[in-house]
Amino acid sequence: MEKIKISLPIIVEGRYDKSALSGFLDATVITTGGFSIFNNKEQQALLRRVAKNGVIVLTDSDGGGKQIRKFLSGILHADKIHNVYIPKVAGKESRKRKPSKSGTLGVEGMEKEIILRLLAPFTDDQKPQNNSKTITKVDFFEDKLTGHPNSSDLRQALCRECDLPDDMTPNALLEAMNLLYGYDEYKRLVSKLFE
Repeated sequence: MEKIKISLPIIVEGRYDKSALSGFLDATVITTGGFSIFNNKEQQALLRRVAKNGVIVLTDSDGGGKQIRKFLSGILHADKIHNVYIPKVAGKESRKRKPSKSGTLGVEGMEKEIILRLLAPFTDDQKPQNNSKTITKVDFFEDKLTGHPNSSDLRQALCRECDLPDDMTPNALLEAMNLLYGYDEYKRLVSKLFE
């Protein structure tokens, strides 16, 4: 099987995530070593260097993944980070005896097709289409996704509709919508919330 080429480096949490992606991606995949990244100055320096022209951050959708993603956003240039979020899927990785604390699959346990769909905007043969208007915070407000009494519920519903973690922050969801869908598809998805 021919591997899918992605030029941007991809940061994942651990070696099993890297191994899973390396099976079908032709890409530079770097691990944080889990929480050890917090104190590993050498690895932090390597990630800064690798990310200087842009990097994809692909961590688990559990609490640990969120902590690592937040830490990376503090040590790397925010404008160079492309955050990609896996959906919350209940289950356990085949190599583990018990499910994780969150009871959800991590990057290593995701189906290949899901990962490829999430990374499609970055593949060398399918660059993002920039002919679409950018979704803004104003759009989120006008569509009641922020600043309204039930905004949190609406964002959760939108996340579920899009197979994204349902506890994403408004900023993270905005980035994901621009990355994965574009303006027209976003408006179509939002309109479904009010049907």
